[in-house]
Amino acid sequence: MAQSKHGGRKLGQSNNMTALVVDDNMINRTIHHRLLDNLGIENEVVSNGKEAVDIHYSGKMFDLILMDMDMPIMNGIEATKKLREMGIRSVIAGVSSRAMEEEIREFMEAGLDDYQEKPLTMSKLVSIIHKING
Repeated sequence: MAQSKHGGRKLGQSNNMTALVVDDNMINRTIHHRLLDNLGIENEVVSNGKEAVDIHYSGKMFDLILMDMDMPIMNGIEATKKLREMGIRSVIAGVSSRAMEEEIREFMEAGLDDYQEKPLTMSKLVSIIHKING
């Protein structure tokens, strides 16, 4: 399932894709980290939006950011706005259990490229990655 049609390589291996997982819930961080690993995508995890902003201030860049909405210190909406203000052009996918249309719209308007409802699955993640690879 994690194999692509391109010579049996995993989706993220052919272009050295990198990702940042931003979620305050350890179980979600672990699941998202493992899904990315299974696709051959090098990834790091942080536990709130401020850490996501700080890691970019330190000079790190990622192709993909999986951003939770509800986190302490700095939530996903604030972090996404700040990253966009900083000129970060990574694909940012909101991943949340929120289902109210108004909340999702606010998150999207903050600068998301995609939104997926939790739980994140392999098929949802592959859908996000195809948006990056075009």
